[in-house]
Amino acid sequence: MAHDHSHGVEVAGNERRLTLALGLTALFMAVEVVGGIVTGSLALLSDAAHMFTDVMALGISVVAVRIGKRPVDDQRSYGYQRLEILASAMNALMLFGVGIYILYEAWVRLKAPPTVDSSGMLWIAGVGLIVNVISMRLLSAGKDESLNVKGAYLEVWSDMLGSAGVIVAALVIRFTGWTWVDSVVAVGIGLWVLPRTWTLLKASTHILMEGTPEEIDTAKLRAHIEAAPGVTAVHDFHVWTLTSGRSLMTAHVAVNGKASPGFVKTLSDEIVARYGIFHTTIQLEEEGCGDMHEPLHGHSPSPTE
Repeated sequence: MAHDHSHGVEVAGNERRLTLALGLTALFMAVEVVGGIVTGSLALLSDAAHMFTDVMALGISVVAVRIGKRPVDDQRSYGYQRLEILASAMNALMLFGVGIYILYEAWVRLKAPPTVDSSGMLWIAGVGLIVNVISMRLLSAGKDESLNVKGAYLEVWSDMLGSAGVIVAALVIRFTGWTWVDSVVAVGIGLWVLPRTWTLLKASTHILMEGTPEEIDTAKLRAHIEAAPGVTAVHDFHVWTLTSGRSLMTAHVAVNGKASPGFVKTLSDEIVARYGIFHTTIQLEEEGCGDMHEPLHGHSPSPTE
């Protein structure tokens, strides 16, 4: 059997891009934390917290790519891929704490604005903007090939807006002396981070609860199976997500004598083509769950198996 190695090359390329972007982002996040403390800028610290979301997203993406290459074993029949979702939920909870702290600190500073070094803010935020642009260029090559990379690309893109906000605050403070603008920008960045964090937590929880994938119309999928030649009923129909970009489906399908010998493979191929579900398990029954004879099992394995 011939093997297609293009997928392996693509994964390796995405891993390199993600790792480089992770290194750049993590390094500059540390610079922003130090710079925020030295200059007294809450906006810089707020942007550092925002960049922290990027570091976590990139880190999760790198881990997901690397762990996804590990083979399954006797104790983990699906491998380690769900670690990505667990890490996403933990990151979201931590980021809620960071975001709330930033909003509280901004409220305190608005009542008594401290001295802010606008020149230091401007230089650090400017370098941050350059780092974000470089990271975006690195990830742009793989964003259309991988949902994992696309998510990281969007994280970096949104952080670029945060750096731009800090630059605006630094310029306003430098030419007007309005140091309270620093806290206002920090609040804006905090309010930008919190909704994204909630979306991340909501999506992670939905997957952990084995909810149906949002991108798949399960009613339409079930109707498609029921409309197949020879099908009389569909029972125990389940569709869920194992990890980002990997959905699974199981179903008991009652058939009559009109079902073709290659029914399971044909149906599985249609589900892959129309719904993008590469891992399906279809159990055929002659009458239904209550009157089973010798069931036939059909399985369409995922590419990783």
